[in-house]
Amino acid sequence: MISLKAREIREMSALEIGEGIKSREFSCKEAAESYLAAAKIDRAAAAANSGQAVAAKEGQAAAANGGQAADGSSLAVNAYVTIMEEEALAQAEAVQKRIDSGEVLHPLAGVPVAVKDNICTKGTKTTAASRMLNNFIPPYDATVIQRLHSAGAVIIGKTNLDEYAMGGSTETSYYGVTRNPWNLETVPGGSSGGSAAAVAAGFAPYALGSDTGGSIRQPCSFCNLTGIKPTYGSVSRYGLMAYASSLDQIGTMGRNIRDCAEALSVISGYDEKDSTSVMKEAFDFSESFGKNIKELRIGVPKNYFDIGISEDVKASVLEAAKTFESLGASVEEFEIPTIEYAVPAYYIVACAEASSNLSRYDGIKYGYRSGDAKDLLEIFYRSRSEGFGKEVKRRIMLGSFVLSSGYFDAYYKKALQVRGLIKKSFDDAFEKYDVILSPVSPTTAYPIGGQIEDPLAMYLADIYTVSINLSGLPAVALPCGFGKDGMPVGMQLIGKAFSEKTLVKAADEYQNHTDYHKQMPGAAVIGSADGKGGQK
Repeated sequence: MISLKAREIREMSALEIGEGIKSREFSCKEAAESYLAAAKIDRAAAAANSGQAVAAKEGQAAAANGGQAADGSSLAVNAYVTIMEEEALAQAEAVQKRIDSGEVLHPLAGVPVAVKDNICTKGTKTTAASRMLNNFIPPYDATVIQRLHSAGAVIIGKTNLDEYAMGGSTETSYYGVTRNPWNLETVPGGSSGGSAAAVAAGFAPYALGSDTGGSIRQPCSFCNLTGIKPTYGSVSRYGLMAYASSLDQIGTMGRNIRDCAEALSVISGYDEKDSTSVMKEAFDFSESFGKNIKELRIGVPKNYFDIGISEDVKASVLEAAKTFESLGASVEEFEIPTIEYAVPAYYIVACAEASSNLSRYDGIKYGYRSGDAKDLLEIFYRSRSEGFGKEVKRRIMLGSFVLSSGYFDAYYKKALQVRGLIKKSFDDAFEKYDVILSPVSPTTAYPIGGQIEDPLAMYLADIYTVSINLSGLPAVALPCGFGKDGMPVGMQLIGKAFSEKTLVKAADEYQNHTDYHKQMPGAAVIGSADGKGGQK
């Protein structure tokens, strides 16, 4: 059973945990153990519910209890693929020694963190939630992992995701569906749904995700979290398993903007191992907190609210615009003319790059190899057919088609031209506005199974997010309300390249005057919440 003290730790923000460790209120090990205990119960319950074997002794005990916590509540969120208990406790003890010796570390030193399972961790299985990499153990750490270690972070596990980050619901994982802690019958969003669910459920105080077309922002919207998708080139992609190389970017997810910003300050900055790395210094947000936004010019694209958006989402986002106005910002409506072209352009570009990136998984060098193959061609065919899931194969085929002779100019070349037009439309908007305020998703979290068999519907749900990746811009997602179904609603603040400080300042001021981000899922997962929020 998790102790009361452990539950109290799990209700703190990441920075509050860091301060508690620094002030000797509790140790790094106690913080790690509190999250590990909850994560192991969740992992065991998910395994028990799916009929899978549970290897860990703690898992067997929980499985014998019917996949439930001691209080009888279900914890089958399935947030983690791998729990790194031994490594985490060793890291916690090492960081505690550094703190006890008087070494000045980052404010997040000793704080547990979860990492999406498409980011390489040396000596720990990294699967991209695919059968293809079911037993792959990287011989090196991604740059962001090295930087977390240097700052004293304690990595407690690798989180579930849509296979190879291809999906918007975390339903395509080889390791099973991840569930939304706010309602276990709904999706947590994707592809970083495991990271979002882990934080929302109290299985990690903050997490790393990756965002190719909204994969940080949409799960944050569905799970009532805050997240930052940084400017392309500001965070190293070395060690990130590539989906679409010109779109992918690692970012941070947490309960509030300060946690996310501090985590981003750790992982950002130049990396010579990444040819797309362009920012010389890491972000410093020390001057971005507690500042007024009376000089801020906010644009609201009115045509974003005419494209199949639910009334709950529309009302919440427009109410957020009024809140910014009441805080002194100027708010004005305008139109972004290229919105209807964003989704088709994105999926052509992303799938083309995916078909190229995933060609390395051929059953020869590493990864899954079919045992039924009789010759070289069969190794290629069977290994890829059996190793990849349906959605990954769909996107590989689409990407191969648009790159094929006779169709390259008709599809891929035109998509790149549209990408340029989308970028220009944002450049034009930022000549007048400092920040653009928009929805993240047209709806709140939908039921599990609701869109997985209708890929077109799932693709269209990315209409507000993909243009940001096509343009390489930063965006912050943050909670702004709840729908009639009691599920969270998120908005996003979009800025010009490398304007993260402005976005963080605006988000921090908003969260200083509202309390949506403080609401937590029901007692079945972490504590209690009334499902309501609003201005202070």
